[in-house]
Amino acid sequence: MNRFAALYRQRVRRDGLQLALWIGGTALLAFAAYAGVMDSFETERDRRSLLVAAIANPVILLFRGLPSGAGEGAFIGFLIVPFLCMLAAFMSLFLAVRHTRMEEETGRAELVGGTPAGRMLPTVVTIVHGLVADVVLSLVSAFALIAAGLEATGSLVVGAAAGTVGVFFLGVGLCAAQFMRTSRGANTTSVTVLLVTYLLAGIGNASGAPSDDLQRMESSWLTWLSPFGWAENSRPYADDNLWPLLLCALAGLAFAGTAVALQSLRDVNSSFIAERAGRVDARPALRSTTALVWRLSAGSIIGWAIGGALSGLLATTLGTVVQEVGADNPAIKAILAQIASQQGSIEQGVLTTFFVMIGILAACAGVQTITRARQEESHGTAEIVLATPTDRVRWLADFAIVGFAAIVIILAAGLAAASVGIAISDGDSGLYRGAVTVALGQVAAASVFLVVTALVFVVAPHASTVVGWTLVVLAAVVGLFGPIVGMPEAVTWLSPVAAAPVPVADGVDVRGLWWLLGVIVVTGAAALGLMRRRELAAGG
Repeated sequence: MNRFAALYRQRVRRDGLQLALWIGGTALLAFAAYAGVMDSFETERDRRSLLVAAIANPVILLFRGLPSGAGEGAFIGFLIVPFLCMLAAFMSLFLAVRHTRMEEETGRAELVGGTPAGRMLPTVVTIVHGLVADVVLSLVSAFALIAAGLEATGSLVVGAAAGTVGVFFLGVGLCAAQFMRTSRGANTTSVTVLLVTYLLAGIGNASGAPSDDLQRMESSWLTWLSPFGWAENSRPYADDNLWPLLLCALAGLAFAGTAVALQSLRDVNSSFIAERAGRVDARPALRSTTALVWRLSAGSIIGWAIGGALSGLLATTLGTVVQEVGADNPAIKAILAQIASQQGSIEQGVLTTFFVMIGILAACAGVQTITRARQEESHGTAEIVLATPTDRVRWLADFAIVGFAAIVIILAAGLAAASVGIAISDGDSGLYRGAVTVALGQVAAASVFLVVTALVFVVAPHASTVVGWTLVVLAAVVGLFGPIVGMPEAVTWLSPVAAAPVPVADGVDVRGLWWLLGVIVVTGAAALGLMRRRELAAGG
């Protein structure tokens, strides 16, 4: 018991500030969302109108929850439950990998395993630590909604939904740490599972059956393949179903138990998916620092590109589905006509929304490439490279070049897949031009995150990872969801993905392009200029 308590206290001390920010930020989002949504949709008539628009346009349902009615609580649940669950999922999977695979990478797990604690107890403590963090997040989020004025039972269900999704991804992160050789690989695998399951829930919602009054949606079977779908089908403030949440929690605990069993079958610092052996002699293409950075980043870039291609294919095939949804419903037809008048066509509106999502994926790849420079620096391998004639500016520029190449590759993959979708569905040539326009605009938007993260890496290296990913998450929230909850245009334009050029009914809106290009030039030059005088910052 003393060993367990000592290890648990160590984790609490190590994660105290980080978990406080995750939990406090999630609760603050829940509280602020209520105030913001009620300001924009104060009357039931306003809320009913948005639900009709959401059900008429399945693209909205891809990135939101499951409509369950126009009451204040049910409406808030529709708008924020998936995002609260996503924050809990990120918190939990990062916690799981940090205390398992990362400990093995750094050699600390072997030191702890040599004490009376043994090999298995640290993993058990990590499971308990993660479960306690998810319970606290559940309660604090629920209390935030109750403090905002919502009904207690539904608020507790919202909190439980976020917490159980967190438990699910705690288990996913623990299993990924058993299979992958590095913490980077384990995190990438876990995040991929998160994105796929989030998309599955969205597609299941979008392909469901709406009620006659267009206020409630019954999701399709696809939703039940995703923990996000289980959370959404709890329908807080409407049905308050707890059994889908129990299913989610049990699945997470099963994953955690599987991870413990797998750990007992392998040696410390090994993995079930072994690292590929390297060549004795480098290929000619690898005999430069730029090629080295590409080699380090190629695997993750390919993964992001696959995600971009799948999103691009959906971008040009879902428009037909949207049209079919409204074929026999006059109310939906009216909403679709309004959307088409604003964005040129239904297909163009769907295309724009999906390419914003691909732009976010490209931004993730760019930020991940720059944060890889931080990992190289903290692990000491950067010092080896800089002991050669390569200077600091060239070294950082290599990461920026590869990061920009990643952005272009991901958006090109999305554009190629979108073109295939247009050809299959016999789309008009205007969709090709629209796809190219949106893709080029998102190249500029994603590059903003690349250079800003590079600047943070230069001036505050220890904060570069946290700041880079936080900016992407905030921009995604504001860019994708800001217009839906009534944020002013001046606020939504603070998100580069929302300010990027997009096709409109009478041409192309390029107003945001100029500030994006200005930020890229000024910030990129500042990062490279300041890097010349910066010393290496070792340590995690």
